[in-house]
Amino acid sequence: MQKRIQLPLTDADIKELRAGDSVLLSGTLLTGRDAAHKRLFELIEAGKPLPVDLRGEVIYYVGPAPAKPGYAVGPAGPTSSYRMDKYTPALLDLGLRGMIGKGARSPEVVESMKKNGCVYFAAIGGAAALIAKSIKKEELLCYEDLGTEAVRRYTVEDFPCIVAIDSEGGNVYESEPVKYRRE
Repeated sequence: MQKRIQLPLTDADIKELRAGDSVLLSGTLLTGRDAAHKRLFELIEAGKPLPVDLRGEVIYYVGPAPAKPGYAVGPAGPTSSYRMDKYTPALLDLGLRGMIGKGARSPEVVESMKKNGCVYFAAIGGAAALIAKSIKKEELLCYEDLGTEAVRRYTVEDFPCIVAIDSEGGNVYESEPVKYRRE
């Protein structure tokens, strides 16, 4: 059974989500990848204000292809999340509540998620065209010079994902492979 979640995430939503839950997200979320994360992190280290408020937000690690007529974006599959790991704890400390990407996260990120009460969703790699259908609107927020890696706000409807790591540290990248090991 899929859970329907309206963004922004509430504390109750986050506490209720468990690793392995199938979720459909609707509402607004941010986008950003490596280059944008690096710039945000450099501002944090310099003690400067960020060009976007991260409090309560979910960020999707994506660099979409150009949009076809009738779509807000082109194919928009998830980026490997480990590339953001060195920046993520600082962003979580500023109030980021969730992330969407693909692949496992570092122990430091998982610990920061537990400390800050956050959740990590996995989007399905290879389903970029399907995911794009759930993105209804796109708005550029900052770092236009980064092209597809700029920070944007997406309005999404029934964005499909799975809770990969919950706020208590439940982690499908650790729990699920064990189920399929041969003796």
